[in-house]
Amino acid sequence: MATFTFELVSPERILFSGDAVSVIVPSVEGEMTVLAGHAPVVAVLKPGIVLVQTDSSNGKEFFVSGGLAEVNATSVTILAEQARFLEDVDTAVLDAEILTAETRHAGSHDEAEKKRLHDQLVQLREFKGVFEQRKAA
Repeated sequence: MATFTFELVSPERILFSGDAVSVIVPSVEGEMTVLAGHAPVVAVLKPGIVLVQTDSSNGKEFFVSGGLAEVNATSVTILAEQARFLEDVDTAVLDAEILTAETRHAGSHDEAEKKRLHDQLVQLREFKGVFEQRKAA
């Protein structure tokens, strides 16, 4: 299968840099699967799971709280607001993300920023519910 270069970057570190067969991205417009040769696009991310398929039998999962994905025919770069390996995420981590978003929302005086933070809060709470169901299964 054709591969492309993928990088997942958080403010603290690069979580992944290497070749990928596919990447599933949690865009605010809906999940997007990227393969080699994808049309160029920049997507805003919502809180969710990035699934990276590195070969036919090996996949890696990451949690992102938001950010941007830049896609072109030969590479995908995700600049995440926050990102972690999925195995490092638990309910306490999600509760902290929600508290941070609530605090920022309460302190914002810009209407556009308040709306963006409100949307992020809704998405985080929704993801937390899905995450808890997934862990219980």
